[in-house]
Amino acid sequence: MIHPTAIVDPRAKVAAGVEIGAYSVIGADVEIGEGSTIGPHVVIEGATRIGRENRIFQFASIGAIPQDKKFGGENSELVIGDRNLIREFTTLNRGTGEGGGATRIGNDNWIMAYAHIAHDCIVGNHTVFSNNATLAGHVTIGDYVILSGFSGVHQFCRIGAHAFIGMGCLINGDVPPFVMVAADYGRPRGINAEGLKRRGFTAERIAAIKRAYRTLYMGNRALAEARGELVTQAADSEDVAAMLDFIENGERALMR
Repeated sequence: MIHPTAIVDPRAKVAAGVEIGAYSVIGADVEIGEGSTIGPHVVIEGATRIGRENRIFQFASIGAIPQDKKFGGENSELVIGDRNLIREFTTLNRGTGEGGGATRIGNDNWIMAYAHIAHDCIVGNHTVFSNNATLAGHVTIGDYVILSGFSGVHQFCRIGAHAFIGMGCLINGDVPPFVMVAADYGRPRGINAEGLKRRGFTAERIAAIKRAYRTLYMGNRALAEARGELVTQAADSEDVAAMLDFIENGERALMR
């Protein structure tokens, strides 16, 4: 299952049944779980742990040192879950000592060609990174987030679960769960209603999220006033409570 031209360090931990294509290079501290497929010309290095049934396409660079001038060679890792699809020329970097030591990617993510996930990022499950979607360091991406092509996220920003980021958006603040963002420097443009329907959200849940969005983004309310109204709404909606919790625990300014 390992092509004779592949270079696999004898100290690497490669599970039974893993396929490794021609001219790929697998480093000493790499672990690859059962059922995973590594295409040709892939480089996987550093302390990188890859779970089960992942598929990594040709020319991907996985586990390289972070693109951070403060990085001094300290121990850090990249942890990838199960059943992820990682397409051509994707770059996934390890963490830094100052950033917690790890970049983490969950399960069932679809990471398309030329996407970049930088050091110390935390990516949830079932996300979609369209072509050329890019994360700077220390970004947190919630479950079911969709990043459209050529979108970029500034360091330390958070994007909440089920949010949708439009094509070419540049995100420089926190995006609450469920919100849809569009325009060059992204501005909220409603909620990701279509995505929520596809994931089984009821009409009542979506209506509560829409009401919370109007409270937060429409009517020229100050953020403090909007928060007060969201507290009341959260009593009747777990989804609004999740939005409120996201807002109250942010370090960067909220995109408004």
